[in-house]
Amino acid sequence: MKVNVKQRYIAAVFAAALALALMLGLAACGGDEPEPQPTAMAAPNVGIAPSPTTAPAVATTAPEPTAMAPQPTAVAPAPTVAPAEPTATAQPIAPTPEPTPAMSVAERQAALAGYAAEYAGRPGAIFVGDISQLMGPPPHESLMFDFPESAYTQVSAAALFGLPGSPGQSFIYDSDYYQGLLDKANLLAPTELTSSGESFEIQHVCIDRRLPTCVLVQTYWAPNLAARTNGQVQLSVTSLVELGLAGPGTLDQVANGSLDMANIFTGYVAGAYPGLEVQSLWGVASDWESSYLMLTELAPDIDRMMLDITGGSHVLNRNWFAGSDQWFFSKEPMPTAADFQGRKIRTHSASLTDFIRGMGGEPVELGIGEIYTALQIGTVDATVTTALLGVTGSLYEVANYMAGPLIGFGYTNNVINQDVWDKMPADLRQIMTEEGAKMELEALRLAPFQNFIALEANKQAGLKIQPFTDESLRHVDEVVLPEHVLPGWLRRLGYPNSGGEIVSLFNEKVGPYSGFRINADGSIERVAATKGPRAQ
Repeated sequence: MKVNVKQRYIAAVFAAALALALMLGLAACGGDEPEPQPTAMAAPNVGIAPSPTTAPAVATTAPEPTAMAPQPTAVAPAPTVAPAEPTATAQPIAPTPEPTPAMSVAERQAALAGYAAEYAGRPGAIFVGDISQLMGPPPHESLMFDFPESAYTQVSAAALFGLPGSPGQSFIYDSDYYQGLLDKANLLAPTELTSSGESFEIQHVCIDRRLPTCVLVQTYWAPNLAARTNGQVQLSVTSLVELGLAGPGTLDQVANGSLDMANIFTGYVAGAYPGLEVQSLWGVASDWESSYLMLTELAPDIDRMMLDITGGSHVLNRNWFAGSDQWFFSKEPMPTAADFQGRKIRTHSASLTDFIRGMGGEPVELGIGEIYTALQIGTVDATVTTALLGVTGSLYEVANYMAGPLIGFGYTNNVINQDVWDKMPADLRQIMTEEGAKMELEALRLAPFQNFIALEANKQAGLKIQPFTDESLRHVDEVVLPEHVLPGWLRRLGYPNSGGEIVSLFNEKVGPYSGFRINADGSIERVAATKGPRAQ
């Protein structure tokens, strides 16, 4: 059966790619197809029919970061996202054009276009006017999810350019944030290494080393950083479970030096610091573009808040979680609010708890490793998590349906301890910053592929997809968000007695996308969306 399923998904890949080529003239703009180079690792067999980027459903501004964490080995197959210790495959640091002093805008653009052409179709590719140059294999084979390279490239093309009913994702690369990453990476004038004889071994605590984002740290950022510094800065990756840690304490542990560096998910730490929850309120964006742009606008404010909380430990870069729409996995159908009534539903953050209560469900807090068993034995009636975890966590073995989604195109933050950072010479700090920005650029290059296959992977595995009904969406818009999610957050802030600055930030940067405004007395007002696809 496995062979037959795989044959079906490969056939679907090429059928979609052919349709795309006919519609968009892909062959003309992208050149010849690369020769197929099948990978050997086991991974879910998935189809690739397009999944919509603007779903008729409610949204979220941040995903659950443990979307692809392993399930207990006693009840679930071994994780298929990446090996526990992926082989580091550092990409060579190719020479870059030397800019002239006082380079003009036109000269800089021409130089960046040369860089883009040099890296086109491989790890390190950037967008400078030609989106087809982004198509190519990832730094590690596990990030292709068992797609042959030629099929992976064609699926990436479909995701980038879009298909009928599935818009492309050029909004990523046209954004001010992406352009800022190009500057931060300093691609045209990389910092010269002047230090010698230094030795910094920094332990980075990721959510789980098998997450695609953590694999990218291990196989791209870490080896490239070591190469750029002649081995003076070594970044090793471990995970929360390996250290016996829980997510809620990670920001404090970075601040006090217990951890050198950690991957911080605001949904985990918002209990102690509810202001950070402004980027992880479930239901305030309706599409990937709004979610992405909203979060990029909030990024400087999140950086500043984390710097203040930790007393100087700052955000180095971000792990982008694509393909991370939240779905309710269950044995019984749940497309309507009535289906939520009285059902026990696993939750993973305070605002999601509010969302479940607003839908009439009973939230149950469970760790990510408990999901499979809880669904299997009936401890919970449903669990909410990402579409990709449905495949990698084998949830299709213990669930029959997926209802939703809550849209998510978000990130977590990589924060380094202040003392560790201050001990490094200036050139090593700057090189680490530049290589961190390159990792973000690479993550955003890979994001469309993950978004495109997430839902179809679950369909191929046998789960039945049930979009929320129009009635459910109205209930979310008219009841769940204004009466549960947003008021719950305001209570945690202590508003209006405290949290006024954060509420102003919401009104300035979230409200224009979500269509909600928080008034001075704490009441919630519906306003016209002025940014994103919903703008009127």
